[in-house]
Amino acid sequence: MNLKLNWFLLLGFLSVFLGSGEAQLTPILINCGANASTSVDGRKWIGDTLHGNNFTISFPGIVVSTSATNVDSVYGDLYTTARVFNATSTYNFSTLSGTFYIRLHFFPFPSEIFDVNNSSFDVRTNNLKLVSKFNVAEEISWKNMRSNSNFSSLMKEYYLDTGLDNLWIEFIPGYGSLAFINVIEVIPVLYKFSHSISRLGNNYLALSSHGIETMYRLNMGGPDLETINDYNLRTKWESDDKYMFSVNTASKVSNKSTVSYTSSNDSANAPLEIYETARVSSDSQVLEKRSNMSWSFNVDPNFDYLVRLHFCEVQYDMANQRIFGIFIDNKTAAQSYDVFKHAKGMNKAYHEDFMNSLPQNFDMLWLQLGPDPSSSPAGSDAILNGLEVFKLSRNGYLANVPSRVGNGFPGKKKKVMSFWMIILVCSASLFVFSLVCAVIICLYIRKKRRIEINPNSNSPVWRPFLLGALSSTTNARASKAALNFNELLSNNRMGRMFSLADIKAATNNFDESLVIGVGGFGKVFKGEIEGMLVAIKRAHPQSQQGLKEFETEIEMLSKLRHQHLVAMIGYCDEQNEMILVYEYMAKGTLRSHLFGSDNPSLTWKQRIEICIGSARGLHYLHTGADRSVIHRDVKTTNILLDEKFVAKMADFGLSKAGPALDQTHVSTAVKGSFGYLDPEYFRRQQLTEKSDVYSFGVVLFEVLCGRPVINPTLPKDQINLTDWALRLQQRKSLETIVDPRLEGKYSQVSLEKFAEIAEKCLADQGRDRPTMGDVLWHLESVLQLHETHERSTQVETYAKSRDGIHEICLSHPHNLEGEEEHETDLEIPAANDERR
Repeated sequence: MNLKLNWFLLLGFLSVFLGSGEAQLTPILINCGANASTSVDGRKWIGDTLHGNNFTISFPGIVVSTSATNVDSVYGDLYTTARVFNATSTYNFSTLSGTFYIRLHFFPFPSEIFDVNNSSFDVRTNNLKLVSKFNVAEEISWKNMRSNSNFSSLMKEYYLDTGLDNLWIEFIPGYGSLAFINVIEVIPVLYKFSHSISRLGNNYLALSSHGIETMYRLNMGGPDLETINDYNLRTKWESDDKYMFSVNTASKVSNKSTVSYTSSNDSANAPLEIYETARVSSDSQVLEKRSNMSWSFNVDPNFDYLVRLHFCEVQYDMANQRIFGIFIDNKTAAQSYDVFKHAKGMNKAYHEDFMNSLPQNFDMLWLQLGPDPSSSPAGSDAILNGLEVFKLSRNGYLANVPSRVGNGFPGKKKKVMSFWMIILVCSASLFVFSLVCAVIICLYIRKKRRIEINPNSNSPVWRPFLLGALSSTTNARASKAALNFNELLSNNRMGRMFSLADIKAATNNFDESLVIGVGGFGKVFKGEIEGMLVAIKRAHPQSQQGLKEFETEIEMLSKLRHQHLVAMIGYCDEQNEMILVYEYMAKGTLRSHLFGSDNPSLTWKQRIEICIGSARGLHYLHTGADRSVIHRDVKTTNILLDEKFVAKMADFGLSKAGPALDQTHVSTAVKGSFGYLDPEYFRRQQLTEKSDVYSFGVVLFEVLCGRPVINPTLPKDQINLTDWALRLQQRKSLETIVDPRLEGKYSQVSLEKFAEIAEKCLADQGRDRPTMGDVLWHLESVLQLHETHERSTQVETYAKSRDGIHEICLSHPHNLEGEEEHETDLEIPAANDERR
């Protein structure tokens, strides 16, 4: 009897637990600024002006509305109203606790009450800052530019395990600004990111202690998709097309068979439709497979990211048929990966999580799937069905300002230091200050004595980064870098040493109006020294990148001299400055004459001659020294033109010594500029002179078409110039995208030859590309073809002129005596006439 009673009590407790869990899973969907409930996408949305709801608003703000939204979204009807705050306001859900998905919808429709384009505000929820100084219009514009889309609204999604008895969402307008919100979704869930996961090559991280923001959801090999999962969370999955580095490295596959989840946990992550399509390596029939499928994503630096990969084997029904490697930001995440083995069968859906940390100044996350060196070529093609990228909070921040300290959160007590703690801190600070002063005085006295002993000494003392160093480790690294730089100055042919006074006089004390270039190293100023125009590159004192690039550039240019390389004139090493002086290139960059400026258009002949000059400079780098030099950053902004439009290669900060005689390549981290990067170098991290050839091929198409290599404002198939031009070249219709400013003033045969050279430079495999010497020879033949066309055109014009004069003479016989005079005035320019 007691046993039966215990069973009934247990069932009662279970029913109460399940009932409460079911209640927890009821979402709260808020239509902000609305005064009535409405049904959209099969769900009920509550107007936040109604009384009796299970949430409160601390400050009502202002309700605004519009008659039409003009937005292509299922939420369009909800975006006709918004709530605007000119003071801090909080949505408080006092009856909620546990784990939630929170979605905030922003649709900046115009209003007479407020200017949405100038809105700037913060959003906090419990112990997290979600956004900081948030401008919705700018965020939407940036999103459209990155993804080549036309969004008019923005939705931000967060996962939050509060650990508290209530949930609140706070909107904090900036000074003199406003905050607004259109729609709020609060969706309680039982599923948790509760497990710990290891960072790539680092320690473990407990996900349950972090807030999480959804950054990307991609349906690999499939179309855009919207689904509603078991937690009433409508998820949108984008097609992965626009995120792929090269679509030629992968193909799409699909499977109509029934797909099932490997475990119940996987059903909470992605719908089954995601697993029915996939991306697979496109070279599955190639004997030697060396291509990676690659995707790139714009993210916020200085955060941890959870990369969730969704797998389902839809082609092979046995293990060991598909083995590949997984790489995230050039780090190996998994080796010898076999989806069939992990899923224990075909058509079994599951996911795999990986963690990666992005350092400061890195805003791009890369994912690559491809050949595993430890596996045989016969089974090295890869597969991926879906992808999710999540950003993890750091120090209470999901906003992209992790170093900014907030003003505390509601309900959180501020820590107050005791009196004795204050005394201790002040004493320690005074001691450290006294010690620093003593060290500075000693160094000053020592330096003064050294100068007195050897007043004529001109040896440079260059320590540019000691002032900005904050730790002993940084100091040691900076000192070593400074010594290396001084050694370069003393051992290499650096030209003239200028005083800082000379440099300041030349640049009008570094007048910002004289800035002609800006890079990671610092700024480039136009200056004049002793009547000679110069370009003065001044390193930023906090730029570690700048120091490394300066060292590399000095090392390269001190050994190389060529008429098609920008010459270094001298340097300045006074007062912790790091300054290099170059010859001034009056016509600026090649890019500025192709697009994006008011400069006159280049003629076809000028373009060919500029390409020939650039090729000569690169050919010299590859062959003119004992060991070849690979530029590694060939692009139109690094090709400079002098007053006579003579082209010279510039910016050797990323240059690298080429492979030795007994080597085929140099193994090194991938560096370069997006759009110009050699895909083989990117996939294999193996650098050769052919990497410069690939980048130069991109430059050739830019010269031909007069447009940037990446233009996100164009239709999807035209964004990447290289892919677009190659497709048209294969269809023999490249002439349709030739720069219209050329106005047909070129010979068809020279244009076809030019495009053929560019196509060969862009071969996927380095071994299939020509050498820079071959490129130079072919470009010179293109110039000859064009000049021949010009001469024949001039002869034809002259002949037509003679025929016209002859006809006039026949019709007016009394003017025959003047025929010779006309004939003498017409002159055919010589082939080598410099006036052309």
